[in-house]
Parts: sequence; C-alpha cells; structure tokens
Amino acid sequence: MREYGRKPRKRERRGMLTYERPLWEQGHRFIAGIDEVGRGCLFGDVVAAAVILPEELELEGINDSKKLSEKKREKLYWEITEAALAWSVARVDAAKIDEINIKQAARLAMKISVETLEVQPGYLLVDAEKVDLDIPQLAIIKGDALSQSIAAASIIAKVTRDRLCTGEWDALYPEYGIAVHKGYATKVHRERLLEYGASPLHRKSFLGKIFAELEQMELFEEETTL
Repeated sequence: MREYGRKPRKRERRGMLTYERPLWEQGHRFIAGIDEVGRGCLFGDVVAAAVILPEELELEGINDSKKLSEKKREKLYWEITEAALAWSVARVDAAKIDEINIKQAARLAMKISVETLEVQPGYLLVDAEKVDLDIPQLAIIKGDALSQSIAAASIIAKVTRDRLCTGEWDALYPEYGIAVHKGYATKVHRERLLEYGASPLHRKSFLGKIFAELEQMELFEEETTL
C-alpha cells in the first residue's frame, strides 16, 4: 500500500532512520532513497539520484543537501558512494523538460535513477513524489530532512549537478555565470539572459515571464534616464 506525505509524530523523530527501521523490521531489504535537484532552475538538466545504504548504517552529519555547506556535501558524497550497496544518477535535459514539463521530467529522472541501480530495490523512499514503477514506495514530504536514504540521494544529486555547473556547463557558456548561481533565476542570471538571450541549455518554457519582467525593467531604466 502506498502512502503519501505521512510524517512521523514528534515523539518518533529520533534520527534519520525513522522510516527505514520499521521497513527493515517488516522484512523489506534494499531500501532506496530517491531525490532530485534543479527543478526550479532556468538552465540545465534536472538531476535525480537513487541510493541504497546498508541496514543500520548511520552516517554522521547527513541531512538535506540544501542545509549543508559545499565542503560538507563533498565529504558526504564520498562517504555515501563508498558505503552504498548501490547508487545511480540520472539526468533529463532542458529540451525534454520543455517537451513534457518539469514535474514529469523530474519524475522521469527519478524513474531512470532507480532502473539503473545495480541492486534491485525492494522498497522506495521518495522525497514528496511518486516514481512510476511497480515497487512498494512511500512519498515523504521534506523527506530529505527526515530520511537518511533520501538525504543521501539529495546529496549525490546536488553534488553531481553542481559539478556540471562549475565545470562542463560553465565552460560551454561562461557569459551566464552558471558556476556562481547554478542556473537559478538570480538578478545576474536574468540580466545576462537579457543581454545574450537564451543558450541551447536554457529551459525555454521557463523564460517567457523572465524576459517580460526584464524588458519592463529595461524600459523603466531607459525612461528614468531621459
């Protein structure tokens, strides 16, 4: 039976294995945590990860990737990949995002990340989503802060995408400052879009409102200088 968004009661919140331990006790083996990053970006792929950690392993300091420093994420990335029974990363590019919308693209990336695991998972813990696979699963709201398995997936996905931003993507399109803002709609990114237009890696379906706002801002600035 699949449940959506259930949270443990406050008295049950005793660490990051609150969801995993009952599942192990019920006989579920190879529990995979799944999460994605980059859903709200204007540029680049949405990236998902799936991670299966050994039973009863507790990794110190693990948490929602957004709450960790870059240095801490990098350290945990190596600890997770070294300890994991299996892990996988999947990407869905901007063209596909424009074709099927970001929600479906994120779900597709999650599905592919599970399908490419070297170990077949028996149960999925997913951050506030449903994976389109016939595997028992539980969607947990804010799961990356409540489940070690999901947190591990969020870290793997975040580090992977950040490395693309600071490496390959920034080298291809240095004029946009991707290494700094990671593709999000910062003021600098919006200004560079107005100056250079969209690159092939920008999500065109995200840009209509952005360009309208930027054009209005430019017109206002022109009027105030007259």
